Amino acid sequence: MNQSKILTEGAMLTAIYIILLLIAAFVPVITIVTTFLLPVPFIIFASRHNWKPSLLMFGVAIVLSILFATIVSLPMTVLMGLGGIMIGSSIYKKLPAYETWGRGTIGFVVGLVFTFVFSQFVLQVNLMSEIDQLINQYILMFTDLMEQFGLADQTELLEQQMGMISSLVPAGIALIAILMAFISQWVSYKVINRLEGMNLGFPPFRMLRFPVSLVWIYFFALISTFFELDPSSTLYLAVNNVMMLTGILMTLQGLSFIFFYAHKKNKSKALPVVSVILTILFPFFFLYFVRLLGIIDIGFSLRDRISKDEK
Repeated sequence: MNQSKILTEGAMLTAIYIILLLIAAFVPVITIVTTFLLPVPFIIFASRHNWKPSLLMFGVAIVLSILFATIVSLPMTVLMGLGGIMIGSSIYKKLPAYETWGRGTIGFVVGLVFTFVFSQFVLQVNLMSEIDQLINQYILMFTDLMEQFGLADQTELLEQQMGMISSLVPAGIALIAILMAFISQWVSYKVINRLEGMNLGFPPFRMLRFPVSLVWIYFFALISTFFELDPSSTLYLAVNNVMMLTGILMTLQGLSFIFFYAHKKNKSKALPVVSVILTILFPFFFLYFVRLLGIIDIGFSLRDRISKDEK
């Protein structure tokens, strides 16, 4: 494709992005839907031309978004552009779906961090203070309810647990980025398949496998919790966030193994579905069991052993 066609295509997709941005900004009813569509123009362009031409489209989109939707829209464009280009470039390189998801997550993490910094220093909005205020409101509301039901002795524990939420913001950013990358990639797969006649898609969930290094990261963080760390220290916050994030990823690994086991052993499809439901409804027991299963699967290649036993 010659240069003029690339520019024409980039201009068209940039225009589509600006239209979606304006809809997201001024039509609140469908804001959530259009938010997950915003990275798609960047993904489509980067999937065809890789990241270098996409940076030009990214720059033009930033300028136009500021002109048409004011400077407040800048963080949104940076967020969607970085995440979209990372996903699209991975598709261009024909990387596996889960690796593409990982790279997209990195792009969205960088975009979310930029949003925090931009809000703090340009818009003069301290998001951490806003989060703390929201948490305090919830604490007051739940404290009143607990006192009405005669559970006043539990309010101190509630305050401690709710107070930890603000310290887990970094892990929360990572989880939001993971979710945004997954939905954006899934939507873009559908669009690209329709436009290009391709067959892009995520492999079955039972094929999800994280690297062994994840277990080591988790155990190092776990060992660190045995030391008496200052709750206000950076190390304490880092350990808590790493524990939360790696714990969730290994829970996903455990659920993936259950899906794999049910498929390999021709078990009822209800087994993995019930496992997911129980993990969500009764996390105090099933969550830790599934997480342990994920650790064993990663650390000891459990599914490989099952596959070998069948041969």
